[in-house]
Amino acid sequence: MAFGVLFQSLGYHWLFAPLAGIVIYAGSAQFMAVGLLAAGVSYAEALIATLLLNSRHIFYGLSVLDRYPQRGVLRWYLIFGLTDETYSLVTAKTPERQDSGRYYFYLTALNQCYWVAGCALGSSLQSMVEFDSRGFEFALVALFLVLLIEQIRAMNERWLLMIAVMSSVIAYGLVPNQFLLVAIGMCLLVLFWRWSRVSSHG
Repeated sequence: MAFGVLFQSLGYHWLFAPLAGIVIYAGSAQFMAVGLLAAGVSYAEALIATLLLNSRHIFYGLSVLDRYPQRGVLRWYLIFGLTDETYSLVTAKTPERQDSGRYYFYLTALNQCYWVAGCALGSSLQSMVEFDSRGFEFALVALFLVLLIEQIRAMNERWLLMIAVMSSVIAYGLVPNQFLLVAIGMCLLVLFWRWSRVSSHG
């Protein structure tokens, strides 16, 4: 709903908000697009910024490819629909059933349906009853915090969280404008180092 409210407050037709949820379906990128559109940036700048922001999907998406069906339209949709929220659910609990492809499809499709419905509801409400939308952008931050807490409760190796926090702090101190990509790269290096050590001693 927060994205729909913010999007419609810029003066765009309310239908474009759910359309963005169907075609783009990237919460953080859609929220960023609101700020870029409000700032009047060019389409090229918006494209580059979106690619940089969503490049994190390359890194964590690789870890779930072996869980998805190996071919067919379903595989491509699951790849398209892989968001931070879906990834959190997919990695937190694996279904104890044979037809995992159907489980992942319903999980991904329901997440997208909820998102599109929220976009439509928020934008339509804003078009009918205008109100101050300041602070709505914090909804995405709150969502990520909830997902983080759930992951911490589910994970067994808490040192992974410490590596992520330390990498983020160091990366933000070095390159604040691109700290997310640098932090992800640092985490991957640490994980690769640990994997190589475990393999050599295994």
